[in-house]
Amino acid sequence: MSRLPLDPAPLAALPRWRVEMRAETGSTNADAAVAAREGAAEGLVVTAESQTAGRGRLGRTWVSPPRAGLAVSVLLRPASDVSGWGWLPLLAGVALAEAVRAVTGLEPALKWPNDLLIGGRKCAGLLAEVPVPGAVVIGIGLNVSLGADELPDTPTGLPATSLLLAGAAEADRTALLAALLERLGAHYDVWQAAGGDPDKSGLRDAYLRMCATLGRQVSVILPGGATAMTGAAVTVDSDGRLVVRTATGDHPVAAGDVVHLR
Repeated sequence: MSRLPLDPAPLAALPRWRVEMRAETGSTNADAAVAAREGAAEGLVVTAESQTAGRGRLGRTWVSPPRAGLAVSVLLRPASDVSGWGWLPLLAGVALAEAVRAVTGLEPALKWPNDLLIGGRKCAGLLAEVPVPGAVVIGIGLNVSLGADELPDTPTGLPATSLLLAGAAEADRTALLAALLERLGAHYDVWQAAGGDPDKSGLRDAYLRMCATLGRQVSVILPGGATAMTGAAVTVDSDGRLVVRTATGDHPVAAGDVVHLR
């Protein structure tokens, strides 16, 4: 699979999005956060061919060889109540899964809250941050052409993969980014029009259909490293929380690392 640079022309033609392309940066999320604090408008997209200090959930790093993946961060300024913003990274996960399916023909799934899996292996991760009141930055790191010897470590218990290793004969990164932004914008518009309601917008149903965590036995590890509970993942509620059923009842999990038990 070739490692061609992103083509700026199709990205510049996308409505609503302003794509800033960089040869190298430490973190696209950090760059977008700075722009948000400086008053940048919604729709800014920061992408880099090489990311040297990318950040994932729970303080993890995300580093990829130049042009071997997508490192992209999007700035949003939702009009809906902040209480529903927890759905935004899940919304981005749905958009990413749809884009990967459309461009490559592969069948991705989502691990709660927002890891993208192909064949049970992690292919992408998402991170949402609020750098300043009124703004959300959503960062996405997608493994496109990484070989087996280039894959990152994944401490969640699921091995990593890339679109190449998962069987995509060719995955044009420009087409992937364009498809991602188109689907992200479409889902975001419907979600906004519904006042941020995941049920009225259809977002919750779309996420549930793609969520590979549901129906599995899982272990939930809290950010501090302690295991909170082990049980069956039964649903994702209207607040975006994973509901885990144990002998003591159903327990909603708002934050934590979920390990799929075999």
